[in-house]
Amino acid sequence: MKDFLKDLTMLIIGSFIFALAVNLFAIPNGLGEGGVTGITIIAYYLFEWAPSIVSFVLNGILLVIGYKFLNRKMVIYTIIVIFLLSIFLHLTESWHILSDERILSAIFGGMFSGVGIGLIIRVGGSTAGSTILAKIASKYLGWSVSYALLFFDLIVVGASYFVIGLESVMLTIVMLYVGTKSMELVIEGFNRKKAVTIISKEHEAIAEQVTYKMNRGVTVLSGYGYYTKQEKNVLYIIISNQEIVKLKAYVHKVDPNAFITIHDVRDVFGEGFLNLSNS
Repeated sequence: MKDFLKDLTMLIIGSFIFALAVNLFAIPNGLGEGGVTGITIIAYYLFEWAPSIVSFVLNGILLVIGYKFLNRKMVIYTIIVIFLLSIFLHLTESWHILSDERILSAIFGGMFSGVGIGLIIRVGGSTAGSTILAKIASKYLGWSVSYALLFFDLIVVGASYFVIGLESVMLTIVMLYVGTKSMELVIEGFNRKKAVTIISKEHEAIAEQVTYKMNRGVTVLSGYGYYTKQEKNVLYIIISNQEIVKLKAYVHKVDPNAFITIHDVRDVFGEGFLNLSNS
């Protein structure tokens, strides 16, 4: 029950912030949106239909159609979000922030929508709409969910051109981009690190440099080259973004011919990083 109440709080806050993105920034400044929210905004521009009602109806229909593509928890949380979003869209309907610089409205609208959706997704919920369509496309067409989400968002944004015009469409794309980055930040947090894999004949010397000069742990994995059949020791290291330059310098000093791969990782828990109990 404690966990549910914590999740419910996040769903309430996320839904409220997302509603603010629509009523404070998007609609007053003639901007669009992606997915079902974008259709809701177009309906408002064309027919002055209340966004709260249109959002509730469209998301409800899509949830009925695609509920089987969501797990039980997500279905329950999505139903809660559909109700909350409609309520907050109604309560904040008269809240507007007009700006002479529409680009600012696009940026802040994106930030609010990204943070709102991010909080909802972080606890296992969704805003229905495009999420369900993306999961259906993923199952039957083999698309990735992220690609499908982008596809459906761009369809709606493209269609909104005939209602809001080219300039507003371009600003809407800016808002979607800012929203995506804000959502990623909320979902993934600030705990981003780099995972480094190093293959070198001087692995002992490199591991010593990393351990004693950078104070980072090194995991040594056993492997072999498929073509040469020669055994190799592979170093696996997790470090921060700021430590990449230092690590490269150490490796280059010891073995300029070392093979290195670096990729992003997130949610790193354990000794030297975050405690798993705080996740």
